[in-house]
Amino acid sequence: MSFLPLSLLATGKALPERIVTSAELDERLGKPRGYVQKRSGIVHRHHAELSLSQSELAARSLRDACARGGIEPGSIDLLINVNGVAEQALPCTAAHILAALGWQGMAGYDINASCVGFLPALQHAAALLNSGCYRRIAICACDLASRGLNWADEESSLIFGDGAAAAIVERGDGSGGIRRFVMKNYPDAVSLCQIPAGGTRRNMVAGMQPQDFYFKMHGRELFRRSAEVLPEILDELLAGLSIADCDLWLVHQASHLGMQHIIKRLGISEHRLINIYPTHGNQVSASLPTVLHEAFTTGRWQRGSRMAMVGTAAGLAVAGLLWEV
Repeated sequence: MSFLPLSLLATGKALPERIVTSAELDERLGKPRGYVQKRSGIVHRHHAELSLSQSELAARSLRDACARGGIEPGSIDLLINVNGVAEQALPCTAAHILAALGWQGMAGYDINASCVGFLPALQHAAALLNSGCYRRIAICACDLASRGLNWADEESSLIFGDGAAAAIVERGDGSGGIRRFVMKNYPDAVSLCQIPAGGTRRNMVAGMQPQDFYFKMHGRELFRRSAEVLPEILDELLAGLSIADCDLWLVHQASHLGMQHIIKRLGISEHRLINIYPTHGNQVSASLPTVLHEAFTTGRWQRGSRMAMVGTAAGLAVAGLLWEV
């Protein structure tokens, strides 16, 4: 692919007020003190109260981005929303976010690629900006994973947190942008990570069970398959570059084991990787843009540097993006 100029103007973040500590879950699950943190690698994460909607949390992250960047909402031409699970079947979650913001007359739609959806959204935005269709685009990602957790399943229930993050981009002066984008699906693993109900396959008409609304994951098989295909993605993404040629690695915060594997596989030092997993957990689609927000707001997003963004997702989908700042 050819180089696509893209400039990051601002980022924003929003977390539910409720903090769930691993110590609290030890007590709730009747486990010894320290069990949940040792098993999940999480100190605490945020879970939304039932009164908080997905679209409102997403709207908060967009307001935060606009405030941080001094950006007028009227200067944004398009909202691309990313989520693993939508607020409802129809209309798209982007419409609900625009309603929560009160932004009238703006285009908006959803992209769903589960945990890596933010990466194709960035590529999509860059292509639209460089085609001249739009001048400035907001990308928002939000998931409330806590709404689909089966607390009888330790493997999945202990690793997730809720959150939202946003990024506002434009074409810029052409000095920085997306050097390479790679995404591949491996559908032999499509059943290893899923929520069966909520669409046309399992519903009130076609038939369903209450447990079909819970998140289901076969962690060991999913980790093994992801580990098998990740080297292929990295080789194609780097295309002659080395791991060390990337100044910072922004990776999907999938799990404690997943983060350890990425660090070992990449062979990078801690200062080249941002790890927010212990205090956020796996935030599904919001994970990667939240890590980007951390990089951007702490000064680690430096002009002239090269950033790599990588993640795996349900599907099985694996994606990577090289962004030259």
